[in-house]
Amino acid sequence: MLPRSLRLGGHRAARTAALGATVLALLVWWLVSLHGDTSPARRMTFATGVPTGVYAKYGDLLKEDLGQDMPSLDVQLRRSQGSIDNLRQLTSGEADFTLATADSVATYRDEGKPGAGSLRACARLYDDYIQLVVEKGSPVQSARDLRGLRVGVGTDDSGVQLITRRLLKAAGLDFDKDITPVRVGIDKMPGLLERGQLDAFFWSGGLPTNAVQTLGLRLSIRLVQLGDLIEPLHAQGPQTRYYRAAVMPVDAYPELRASQAVKTLAVANLLVTMDDADPELAESVTRSVMNSRDRIGKQVHAAQKVDLRTAIFTDPLQLHAGARRYYVSVKP
Repeated sequence: MLPRSLRLGGHRAARTAALGATVLALLVWWLVSLHGDTSPARRMTFATGVPTGVYAKYGDLLKEDLGQDMPSLDVQLRRSQGSIDNLRQLTSGEADFTLATADSVATYRDEGKPGAGSLRACARLYDDYIQLVVEKGSPVQSARDLRGLRVGVGTDDSGVQLITRRLLKAAGLDFDKDITPVRVGIDKMPGLLERGQLDAFFWSGGLPTNAVQTLGLRLSIRLVQLGDLIEPLHAQGPQTRYYRAAVMPVDAYPELRASQAVKTLAVANLLVTMDDADPELAESVTRSVMNSRDRIGKQVHAAQKVDLRTAIFTDPLQLHAGARRYYVSVKP
């Protein structure tokens, strides 16, 4: 048996080591708390959209804020073709969070796509405005005038093409027979119009959209009113209830030097995840989205419309449990 003095020394060393470990743990906790990051190290994938689109820019900026709010979270961005593709990536497990328009979500769910029943929303964000772009001297004054023309309609997995098909039907036109549909996105449509390879293109995005702004600096273009299609559009059925009458103000695109506001349609964008997403992560992401409104809004003006009072209205989806926890925590 060891002498009593040695045994006591061993006990003291053990106590000292335990105390040191406790102090170290408290120090780490304090440093983490000081920086506001309580999330475990993990990876999150966020599906955005096509380059030059608002979704892509919003995703780039949100990634920066998530990195500041949750330094241990590794945020990966995935480009996509738009809302429908975003939902496919989400339900297939390729993405953890994404953006999608309310009409795309409703259509995806109503068509019974895989995983559609497990979709949940974290917030209603800003509205997309439907934009029909033509050269300034074009005779097109309504979507009804597109018969026989080459029209950019968005890619096959985009929310743009979804609304374009419905608008053309409301205008009395057959998508496949009455126009020449060019199935490309906002990253390519402006260049095609500028080179004379398109007569017009549809776009659904926040105001302003950088690709339209940039085109307006190089080419004289204008936005065509779509207000005359509201009633026939709503007559197509319940899925079209997500479209509302809207007005694009004169100063939406100063580059176009418009003389009057343009009547059109708008549809809400949602921040979407799956019902089995970690509640703590969903709460944290929702918090970052709401807190980043002003900073992101300086570069993506549409983001200025993100509002705590309307964020909870995420029809057609239920709120995710984690997002609901956030809204309860900030309720006055």
